[in-house]
Amino acid sequence: MTTTTKPEPETSTRPAPSPIANSLTAGRLPKPAPWVILGAAIAVAAAVYGVLALADGGGFDWGGTLVVGALLYIPSIWLFSTLVEGRRRAMDRLVTALVTGAFVLAMIPLVSLGITVVTYGLARFDVEFFTFSMRNITGEGGGALHAIVGTVLITGAAAIISIPIGLLTSIYLVEYGRGRLARGITFLVDVMTGIPSIVAGLFAYALFSIFLGPGTRTGIAGAVALAVLMIPVVVRSSEEMLRLVPNELREAAYALGVPKWLTIVKVVLPTSIAGITTGIMLSIARVIGETAPLLIAAGFTASMNYNLFDGRMQSLPVFVYTQYANQGNPAEAYLDRAWAAALTLILIVMALNLIARLVARFFAPKFGR
Repeated sequence: MTTTTKPEPETSTRPAPSPIANSLTAGRLPKPAPWVILGAAIAVAAAVYGVLALADGGGFDWGGTLVVGALLYIPSIWLFSTLVEGRRRAMDRLVTALVTGAFVLAMIPLVSLGITVVTYGLARFDVEFFTFSMRNITGEGGGALHAIVGTVLITGAAAIISIPIGLLTSIYLVEYGRGRLARGITFLVDVMTGIPSIVAGLFAYALFSIFLGPGTRTGIAGAVALAVLMIPVVVRSSEEMLRLVPNELREAAYALGVPKWLTIVKVVLPTSIAGITTGIMLSIARVIGETAPLLIAAGFTASMNYNLFDGRMQSLPVFVYTQYANQGNPAEAYLDRAWAAALTLILIVMALNLIARLVARFFAPKFGR
């Protein structure tokens, strides 16, 4: 009796194809290809700038290397993608490269500004800066307490004036406004959005000069000037948020017999409070750094002033301007105070945005059971 043995299956000794070969044969560039092309473009640019630096005897230009490398990368990725992936995929990669480049280009000055302000502002970011004013200070030392207090008081008064007016105006335009009056208000709001800030300062100065006499500069005048700039921003942002509230919510409230004013207070405003708060914070951030209207309407002083209705009042933007424009001896002390005040102003804006996010999250409608 003979026994037959089954032949063992033959094992392939061919090596597995590489993922790069698979990508290329499948009509797709491998995942690291864009980074490789970008690195090659930057290397070519670095070689060119290195040769120029050796020829001229100057330093190596890192900024120019990155810019030229990015410019070389855009046509290179389009060319390689066209050869391997086709025209449609190549156009997608080209647009992606352009959008990414625009984003990076927009972030460069922002990051550079932040680094510069932090670097120079920390030199005087001490306890004395936040506890002393500039009264009787002619050289080193002193602080910006009077400017910080003035900024908080003037901006707070401007918010108290502009937020109710802007919010009520937006409610009227969305819920009640019809006909010529609503169109006229919308037109005036659009015009006010584009007025220069110095015009608002001149308006507030002229208004208070009529009632209190020429040359009158007070903190409340600066608050009125900032309110003129804040109102159109509050109106526009609040109007857009109120229009996003679904009409079904209003109709459901009306069906239950709720009057219109109570529907606005209990349904419409709570639903849109997050967006409204964000718009209000944007309006405050838009005016808190204004210098021209406060320089005209509120003036500047080296002493503390807690009264908005009596005497000149200092603010952080004007403090930065006066420290830079009126440099004494030593000049470094004035510049350090200016940079520290600019850093303080940025931190205040960041704190306001953080508070706005917390308020929006706290007051946002709860949809869970």
